[in-house]
Amino acid sequence: MGRNWKRAQPHGPAPRQFLTRQLFFKWIKQHLRIKQFYGTSDNAVRTQIWIAVSIYVLVAIVKKRLALDASLYTLLQIFSVTLFEKVPMSQAFFKTRTTSEPDEVANQLNLFAY
Repeated sequence: MGRNWKRAQPHGPAPRQFLTRQLFFKWIKQHLRIKQFYGTSDNAVRTQIWIAVSIYVLVAIVKKRLALDASLYTLLQIFSVTLFEKVPMSQAFFKTRTTSEPDEVANQLNLFAY
């Protein structure tokens, strides 16, 4: 009973792999905004993570090429809103909205004209 038992200290690559894996999943939770996995198999989860990482990298490339000051999170929000609009990408990030031309207003139907 009076023996001092030392805890087994893990050696080798296992602790480093564990720490790397923990840091990777912490980064995923902070940056990728994966709300739900649509599959439970190992392949499905890996595929969804790789798709999310790919989208994140593509948005980072767009940010760098267009020299935008907005954060990647803000850019992802803008993309989610303007995904199906036919707007040039560079115009989607600026707050200036073009006013409608008089021709467009003239061609629009008036619902309250009797």
